Amino acid sequence: MLEIFYPDYEVESAYEIDYENLYNKGFRGVIFDIDNTLVPHGAPADQRAIALFSRLRKAGYRTVLLSNNKEPRVKLFHDGVGSEYIFKAGKPGRAGYERAMKLMGTVPSNTIFVGDQLFTDIWGAKKAGITTWLVKPIHPKEEIQIILKRRLEWVVLFFYHRKCKRAIENPERKQRT
Repeated sequence: MLEIFYPDYEVESAYEIDYENLYNKGFRGVIFDIDNTLVPHGAPADQRAIALFSRLRKAGYRTVLLSNNKEPRVKLFHDGVGSEYIFKAGKPGRAGYERAMKLMGTVPSNTIFVGDQLFTDIWGAKKAGITTWLVKPIHPKEEIQIILKRRLEWVVLFFYHRKCKRAIENPERKQRT
């Protein structure tokens, strides 16, 4: 039951993903959440984000910022990185992810999603058939509704990490998903 929320991959930061290697494996589009995935909530693009999007363009990627925020907030970040964007995306609904892939000219099999929340970011991308990367939130300051969701995420992540640990300890044993 909880597996529907499990990410495909989990890393500390969106900035440590080996995007070039993923490109070599056939991925062509990256959909990003913004707040607490790339910068703290409400912050404009910083030098690290600007460098990442430049690196992605150089590698050949198309990118889309997918946010449930209103346009002024999303445009503020967009102005720094120059990526396509979708505001009021309605995550975890599939429509925003599908619209993002249409903008990039990609399909689920060659698209990845990077975000910091299980119940909006990861669940929505998984419903759309996209490979997911869960990152740790950049900053502890969050809105109250997100704080409440984080408590539930801890439960899901406890079981996810336990499953991952069993898979490492018993690689010959088939895991049920």
